[in-house]
Amino acid sequence: MSLVIKNLQRVVPIRRVPLRRKMDMVRGILGVKNFDLGIICVDNKSIQHINRIYRKKNVPTDVLSFPFHENLKAGDFPQPYSSDDYNLGDVFLGVEYIFQQCKENEDYYDILTVTATHGLCHLLGFTHNSEAEWQKMYNQEKLVLEELNRYTGSRLHPLSRDLY
Repeated sequence: MSLVIKNLQRVVPIRRVPLRRKMDMVRGILGVKNFDLGIICVDNKSIQHINRIYRKKNVPTDVLSFPFHENLKAGDFPQPYSSDDYNLGDVFLGVEYIFQQCKENEDYYDILTVTATHGLCHLLGFTHNSEAEWQKMYNQEKLVLEELNRYTGSRLHPLSRDLY
């Protein structure tokens, strides 16, 4: 199914092709390529507004995920009942925030890929509200990114590696 990447900001230049290529690989690794996925790139003002409305946090952030299948448990796959259910949801990337947080030796597009992968894991039921949940999410991100590294020669690491 489709992967839609929308750029709704003008602060940071975005080349969608590299992100699309890597996220298509990530979807394949996770076994969810036949589900629709939206990735929306927004600036600090927009991500802060969304964060305030949905999480009651009035600060910009790197990623917010809005799953189509809301009660999915970590590691389970969505069970579509109709063709309309072949949707994972949307990942909002705070690309301005991500760009500002990038360290000198980090590639911005690598960090976008890692952050989008983290958001996709959230769409698949993974969370990091406790150490046990974090461990499951970290292991899933690590597994996916190690596989992606084999395909691309990258050296990507999970976004959630330093949470606990």
